[in-house]
Amino acid sequence: MKKELLYQITINNIAGIGGVTAKRLISYCGGVEQVFREKKEALLKIPGIGENLAKAIKKGAAFDRAEQEIRYIEKHKIKTLFYLDKDYPFRLKQCEDGPLLLFVKGKACLNEPKMLAVVGTRNMTDYGRTHCESLIAELSAFSPVVVSGLAYGVDACAHKAALKNKLQTIAVLAHGLDRIYPFLHHKLAQSIIEQGALVTDFLTGNKPDRENFPKRNRIIAGLCDGIIVVEAAESGGALITANIANNYNRDVFAIPGRIQDTFSQGCNKLIKIHKAHLLESAADLQYIMNWEPGKNRKKGLQQSLFITLTEEEKQMTEYLKQHGEPGIDQIVSGTGFNLSKATSILLSLEFKEVVKPLPGKTFRLNILP
Repeated sequence: MKKELLYQITINNIAGIGGVTAKRLISYCGGVEQVFREKKEALLKIPGIGENLAKAIKKGAAFDRAEQEIRYIEKHKIKTLFYLDKDYPFRLKQCEDGPLLLFVKGKACLNEPKMLAVVGTRNMTDYGRTHCESLIAELSAFSPVVVSGLAYGVDACAHKAALKNKLQTIAVLAHGLDRIYPFLHHKLAQSIIEQGALVTDFLTGNKPDRENFPKRNRIIAGLCDGIIVVEAAESGGALITANIANNYNRDVFAIPGRIQDTFSQGCNKLIKIHKAHLLESAADLQYIMNWEPGKNRKKGLQQSLFITLTEEEKQMTEYLKQHGEPGIDQIVSGTGFNLSKATSILLSLEFKEVVKPLPGKTFRLNILP
């Protein structure tokens, strides 16, 4: 396991290799370790891999950094979730740009049946605070996990309201687990660990730099079934998160406010342009989400999911069904797809857990869709 984690952290930390490219590499090579054992000439044939990336992979200079991270993980009892792991959030698996690797401190499950994000401005008003607290109190009857970003304002209010109502809450961070930002939320973060979890895809040493927050926001949006925007200006992080959620086909809700109020303009705009449902009470969310009161049980979760395949994905699964565990060259020859198209389809099927990549660039049908 330690050896496997070493390769997972290393590929996640190579400059220029994002989650999508890393997943393509792993899918093509048949495993994360196999990526580093692959010859440079073969790497260069993979779509999206140029000379610089191939050199970076073969150099393997990031192994020392990964070993350092593993020591921190072991010392502080941090859980890691790789995108092919059984416990990796199934909602994030459906997001093409979902993180390759997550670091989790706490006990919350990231696959609960009801996951709800609450976001908004750092400059929260009394109006927003009142509605945020009362809404989460009402929603406690449905036992959702409340997800937010630990920032000042709406984020902190949502976490505190969840804790007060005995709900699990998850804080997604824009930095490594070796620090808390903002610093004044150390005590709140500790309470979240005890009744939920801190989650990030950043290694230790990463600071809460400006460019990290949009990356953090995609995890908040992807983890959940729905997202509530409590208060927001006409532009800013909360609206970015709402737009990401819309792209992920998540339900977005916004609490309306007075038209002259700065921090209601974002919510009113989302409602006006039909990018969010108007949210006045928990009953509105219950109706749209079709939630029933009761415990947030895992039972029946997987049975409630269904898999939708494109025509090309259906063609690929049918080929795999007939040919067992073919190699990538055989797949290209047998399906008529070119290499780039075939790897793209296989990667999509892998996200949906329909296909499993095997060593030697072979693939096996994991489940019958």
